[in-house]
Amino acid sequence: MKRIGMLTSGGDCQALNATMRGVAKGLFSNLDNVEIYGFLEGYKGLMRGNYRKMTEKDFSGILTRGGTILGTSRQPFKQMRVVEDGFDKVKAMKDTYQRLGLDCLVVLGGNGSLKSANMLSEEGLNVIGLPKTIDNDIWGTEVTFGFQSAVEIATTAIDNIHTTAESHGRVFILELMGHKVGWVTLHAGIAGGADVLLIPEIPYDIKVICKALREREKAGKSFSIIAVAEGAISKETAALSKKARKEKIANSKYPSAAYEIAAQITEKTGQEVRVTVPGHTQRGGSPCPYDRVLSSRLGAMGAKLVINEDYGKLVVMRNDDVTAIPLAETAGKLKYVDPEDDIIESARMLGISFGDK
Repeated sequence: MKRIGMLTSGGDCQALNATMRGVAKGLFSNLDNVEIYGFLEGYKGLMRGNYRKMTEKDFSGILTRGGTILGTSRQPFKQMRVVEDGFDKVKAMKDTYQRLGLDCLVVLGGNGSLKSANMLSEEGLNVIGLPKTIDNDIWGTEVTFGFQSAVEIATTAIDNIHTTAESHGRVFILELMGHKVGWVTLHAGIAGGADVLLIPEIPYDIKVICKALREREKAGKSFSIIAVAEGAISKETAALSKKARKEKIANSKYPSAAYEIAAQITEKTGQEVRVTVPGHTQRGGSPCPYDRVLSSRLGAMGAKLVINEDYGKLVVMRNDDVTAIPLAETAGKLKYVDPEDDIIESARMLGISFGDK
């Protein structure tokens, strides 16, 4: 008998259900006797002992379903070891695990969730992680499930803006998700034919952006599309200390970087600018076919690790092969866009400006 716990933690994405299905089908198809306990609302359910015993039927028909059938919540890693009102979160999670007699806990989550997964592994629990995030920023894997679906939605948003931008001869800024990394903006911007891409890894100069827009005007282009990651920062802001940077952003009169950039462009060029924020639509809807295949492969590997009792691992994709690395190897690390990467060079060759030079 194998007793497996499963939870989805942090922000949702389109392929969580598809990945859980992959794990479950892999277990039910290859083990004679297995029980799966799904914890509700992520680590909160593990702490509070809120779960439901799941059957094969629970995982049927969810390959194309977005969101998560278990629900999710954000439980900051920094707060995990903080005892609040006498409640010890780590002890509570370990108690639930032991009370149910679990052989393994399968965690589907992003960076913070996987740091917590590694912590539980270090506390002696058998844990396996699966890389979930639309941001594609988990270190050690080439791609995360949810990323490609988000890119498709963001690209569609850019596609749809083109016609109205051209009709009115305006500059349109699309603010896409990505506080710390710019993978979604980079891929969607290239796919959608954006003229300027602003990502956190390449601080921008507003003068360079305005120059790029003027050059388009001189070339007879009546409109421009700027794709901005929500975490994009100027060179001036990037030069500040971490504390001063946070204070500047917190005290800004603008709701986000996109609106500040829009105001600066209008002030310096006189061009009419509109801001569009697709927001959480980038997390919603059904997973795209690519993510359904990826999730099925990652989930199957997760099941294989459980069957082989190969714990303390994160399932990853490398060179189009599904494999696994130690959770400790990835915990606390982010996979940033390298400004010298070939994809950046390719975009520059196409005439796309990153607002830096």
